[in-house]
Amino acid sequence: MTTNLPFPITLKLILSSLASIVVITLFFITRTDFSQSSLHPSPDKTLRISNSSTGTKLQSQESINCVKIPPSLADALVHYAASNITPQQTLSEISVTKKVLEKKSPCNFLVFGLGHDSLMWASLNHGGRTIFLDEDESWIRRISEKFPSLESYHVKYETKVKDAAALMSSAKNREECRRGLSTDLRVSACELTLTRLPEVVYETEWDLIMVDAPTGFHEEAPGRMTAIYTAGMIARSRKNEGETTAVFVHDVDRTVEDEFSMTFLCRDYLTEQQGRLRHFTVPSHRNKNFSGGRFCP
Repeated sequence: MTTNLPFPITLKLILSSLASIVVITLFFITRTDFSQSSLHPSPDKTLRISNSSTGTKLQSQESINCVKIPPSLADALVHYAASNITPQQTLSEISVTKKVLEKKSPCNFLVFGLGHDSLMWASLNHGGRTIFLDEDESWIRRISEKFPSLESYHVKYETKVKDAAALMSSAKNREECRRGLSTDLRVSACELTLTRLPEVVYETEWDLIMVDAPTGFHEEAPGRMTAIYTAGMIARSRKNEGETTAVFVHDVDRTVEDEFSMTFLCRDYLTEQQGRLRHFTVPSHRNKNFSGGRFCP
C-alpha cells in the first residue's frame, strides 16, 4: 500500500533541502576565496616578513626605507621636549643661522660658546663637524657628561670688557693686526688674536662661525673683542679666494659686539640682522692686504 505524504510536509522538506544546499555552497565559496587570498594577497597591501641577523622585521612591499634617528637629533628632541630652559637666542635670531645651515650643512661650524642651544646647533649640522669653545671648565664638564656627543674645548681669554677701547685703538694702528693674513694666527703679535686655541681651530676651513661668548656682561668679565677679531681673520684666511664664511655675532645691542663686529667683520659684509644677531658674509682675502689701516673694502 502506498502512503501519500501531505503536500505541506513535502514542500517543507524541499525548501529545507534547498536552504541546506545554499548554506553549504556559500561555505565552500567563502573558504575557497579565503584560501586564495591567503596564498595570493593583494600586492599593494602585502606585508613581507624577512629574517635577518638583527631579528625579524616587518616590511612593506612598497620599499619603505627605515632610517634611524641620529643620536644627536634624538638627544636634542628629548632634551628640548623635557626642558623648561630656552636657548639664549630668540626664534627669529635662530632662524638666521638655520637658513645658512640648510644650504651649507653638513659643514664645519665653529661656535664661541657652549650653552643651552649647543645641542640644537650640532643637530642642525648633522653629518658635519661642530665644535664649541668656552671659558668655563666646570660648565664644559657638566655639559660633556650630559651630552658626550658634543665636541667642546676650554679657552682662556686674557682681555676684559674694560680693555675694549684700548684694544680697538691698538688694532687700528699696529701693522701686526693689519697683516693678519700673512702671519700664522698662532704666532701673531696682534693683541686681538687668540693664539692658544685648540689646533683644530687653525687647521680647519670653517664654513660658519658663531660668536656668542665669552660672557662679556660686565666690565671685569672676559670680552668678545678677541673672539670677533679672530673669527674675522679665520674667515679671511680661507684658502680658496672665492670661498666665503658666514660669521654670526650675538648680543650686538652691547657696545663691544656692535663696534667690533662692524669694524673687523665690516659693514659692507653685513648680510642680515635680526634682533640682537648679525650675520656677516666674509670672503677670503688670501690675495689682498689691509694697507693703510683698512680692514674693510
